[in-house]
Amino acid sequence: MKRTLLLICLIASIVGCKNETKEETTKTTIALNYPETKKVDTIDTYFETEVKDPYRWLEDDRSKETENWVTDQNKVTFGYLDNIPFRDQLKKRLSSLWNYEKVGAPFKEGDYTYFFKNDGLQNQYVIYRFKNEGDEPEVFLDPNSFSEDGTTSLGSTSFSENGKLLAYSISEGGSDWRKVIIKNVETKEIVEDTLVDIKFSGMSWKGNEGFYYSSYDKPEGSELSAKTDQHKVYYHKLGTAQKDDQLIFGGTPQEKHRYIGGNVTKDNRYLIISASTSTSGNKLFIKDLTKPNSELVTILDNTDSDTYVLENVGSKLYLVTNLNAPNKKIVTVDASNPTPENWKDFIAETENVLSPSKGGGYFFAEYMVDAVSKVLQYDYDGKLVRDVELPGVGSVGGFGAKKEDKELYYSFTNYKTPGSIYKYTIADGTSELYRKPKIDFNPEDYESKQVFYNSKDGTKVPMIITYKKGTELTGKNPTILYGYGGFNISLTPSFSIANAVWMEQGGIYAVANLRGGGEYGKKWHVAGTKMQKQNVFDDFIAAAEYLIEKKYTSSDYLAIRGGSNGGLLVGATMTQRPDLMKVALPAVGVLDMLRYHTFTAGAGWAYDYGTAEDDKQMFEYLKGYSPVHNVKEGVSYPATMVTTGDHDDRVVPAHSFKFAAELQSKQTGSNPTLIRIETNAGHGAGTPVKKTIEQYADIFSFTLFNMGYEVLPEQVNEEVKG
Repeated sequence: MKRTLLLICLIASIVGCKNETKEETTKTTIALNYPETKKVDTIDTYFETEVKDPYRWLEDDRSKETENWVTDQNKVTFGYLDNIPFRDQLKKRLSSLWNYEKVGAPFKEGDYTYFFKNDGLQNQYVIYRFKNEGDEPEVFLDPNSFSEDGTTSLGSTSFSENGKLLAYSISEGGSDWRKVIIKNVETKEIVEDTLVDIKFSGMSWKGNEGFYYSSYDKPEGSELSAKTDQHKVYYHKLGTAQKDDQLIFGGTPQEKHRYIGGNVTKDNRYLIISASTSTSGNKLFIKDLTKPNSELVTILDNTDSDTYVLENVGSKLYLVTNLNAPNKKIVTVDASNPTPENWKDFIAETENVLSPSKGGGYFFAEYMVDAVSKVLQYDYDGKLVRDVELPGVGSVGGFGAKKEDKELYYSFTNYKTPGSIYKYTIADGTSELYRKPKIDFNPEDYESKQVFYNSKDGTKVPMIITYKKGTELTGKNPTILYGYGGFNISLTPSFSIANAVWMEQGGIYAVANLRGGGEYGKKWHVAGTKMQKQNVFDDFIAAAEYLIEKKYTSSDYLAIRGGSNGGLLVGATMTQRPDLMKVALPAVGVLDMLRYHTFTAGAGWAYDYGTAEDDKQMFEYLKGYSPVHNVKEGVSYPATMVTTGDHDDRVVPAHSFKFAAELQSKQTGSNPTLIRIETNAGHGAGTPVKKTIEQYADIFSFTLFNMGYEVLPEQVNEEVKG
């Protein structure tokens, strides 16, 4: 049904009177004519319960009807966005702030030292290299040359043992499907045919002879949405055709593993294979590559833990595991008898979550302490060498190097500090600033504070709130509350150019560390899964209520945002508490909880979600919060802009299509419900800078406009102060 909405937006009227406030308003209207979205009589039956799915036809990403629907929706959305008066200002400021040189930490491979660099507004980072200190760096690999529009991006890279060959993967249009290209580093020439149809894979070299990689058989039907759940590990020997690659593991019909990885230890002695049926838990196997035709030896024959090999010294293995250690620990065992009953604690579990690395003959134990980094250095006998002094309170990354290295490089960042690189002398533990970005943003003008609030059941949840110093807590500050809450993923402090622009406008940016994440280990993760998933939404709702109670913001000035599993978070929160926020921004969300597992690798998410086919109780629980199934007639939902990419084969765009259609059909009141569909784009990784800037300009302008602004908040503040 075609509907016309007149958006009544409260706008600041500041002309001629500098002391007027945003409450003294004029009215601006934008006409919205939603495209007609047909309904079909599709009905599924779950445990004798019928469930209608009127927009099932939008799941067909290859149909002309779906293509036309996408075109029509984008026409409406961009027509709306084109009428927001300050959208171009935001885009210009984003472009201006983004335009600074960004340089990654150097790393040595073979005869060269390499580093990634982006001059400022390049769509993709470029790999540079030099042979000797003081040499002028040269361009080695420029992903900006892969496609004219920057939508073909560089994935993973892996150098052969001697550093003379590079295998690198590319993604076209944001898809998870990859091609792998092999390059001679001296001549920069491609040395053999491109490998194709590779997915969820790195490349791990066996010396200089070839490498292991993982993939699925290409599915029947759409490669962007059809189910893929039989992962396999192959070995590619240089000089041979891909069709002759040796199948190493996987592919047995009676036992499906959705995610399998094969990695060779640095000494080329062992192949380690990890096999998972879901995103949590893995089996683990080891193969002695020094013995021809050796068998795979089982380390773990179940998926009750997350365990991997961090290092080996000869046959002595160092394993990282959360088996009987929810916050993880490091154990040692001999490869000849590697099962758990023979494990010995090396670095014991603590009250904080462990994420270890190694370099220069030492282990670096990074811990999350209330989502903030702490690093301890240990020797190979398990003796604590030192507590590494970090530059400040925030997140560090990159505490890794080769065993022979004397120095390593690590990054430091937080919500108000752009990422800087430090050089760390491994022997004496000293750090020195190696590279600090030159950016038109002063961290000293902002403050970031961590608070703890109580969720619905009394659980204490941390949240970091960042904003301009001197911000008055009037309850009228435009605020974005961001969350994720799933898959054991931790949200640690990191700088974002886009969020910096938001805060420049007087905006508050808050990140809640919800259950379902990994901030407090396995128990915290499990507390937000399956029949406990509502805890995540309750945590997010409580975060919003805290911000309102403490007058950081109010419901009229609050936006909630999240992507992927965080898109589910936003969808569930806005359907459960539509009164709580003014704006909802679900991105690439998992929004149809009854059918998510039928697309691509979605079945692997069942550890977190459960599926509607498990049992009646699980079906009813999922249906109870599934955003697509909980949009109600006669409810005024917040102003909503759903965002997705037409090439997203991680969380297929049908989730977003169906949710937007439900909202447009049932929304009551004047708040817009739009969907912005990025073409030739996927789940997010590798998105060109140009598109990223456009996306944020649209998201922020939509948010502020629907909070009642006709000019940017900072301009309002300047006029009032003036």
